[in-house]
Amino acid sequence: MENLHNTKVLVAQVSQTERIAFYKKTYAHVAGGVLLFLVFEFLFLQSATLVEFALSMLDGYKWLILLGGFMLITNYAESTAMRTSDKNVQYLAYAVYIFAEAFIFIPLIYIAISAVNSFEILNQAAIVTLGLFAGISSIVFITKKDFSFIRAGLAVGFFIAIGLIIAGALFGFNLGLWFSVGMCVLAGGSILYQTSNMVHKYSTDDYIPAALGLFASLMLLFWYVIQIFLSRD
Repeated sequence: MENLHNTKVLVAQVSQTERIAFYKKTYAHVAGGVLLFLVFEFLFLQSATLVEFALSMLDGYKWLILLGGFMLITNYAESTAMRTSDKNVQYLAYAVYIFAEAFIFIPLIYIAISAVNSFEILNQAAIVTLGLFAGISSIVFITKKDFSFIRAGLAVGFFIAIGLIIAGALFGFNLGLWFSVGMCVLAGGSILYQTSNMVHKYSTDDYIPAALGLFASLMLLFWYVIQIFLSRD
């Protein structure tokens, strides 16, 4: 495995044609992840029992248990996708992560649909999210800078956010609009970081791990954009 890893060629070291091919593969897998997420979400929402269970997990410590389980799955998926070169295993890890993401989105999607009895909020949030995702990603391609230096800042930001989420769940206070705005900023930084990694850190064979990282950041942004739209009503 060590020798195999050493033979990998970084995207930054190959020709422009090969880099473009890698980017196309990566973003195609991000799009595929979004489509699979929509399929899972549609199937989940068909079950009233599953929806009721997901909504019941929003209360206090139950939400923390659900969030903790999601974080464990996230860590498993990301580490598995990175430490193996077996594409079947990487695809499995990606699919497991998408499944978990779709499940944790059940209550938010249900609430967003119920708020206006239509998909209006979700459609607006999706447009804003994709626009921000494209705009932030383009910064890396335009500037060609390595943004890996923001990793420490993101880690601190997410650590503080997790602390606030835990406090809110335990003591029953609403984190409010500005927390959602702050999380959108963090999600934007994560997109910038993941896009930079795709350009500067990954090998030409790592399009699945790269797609997983971008998909995770995209869905985090989508979550809090929905929260902002819900706060208007």
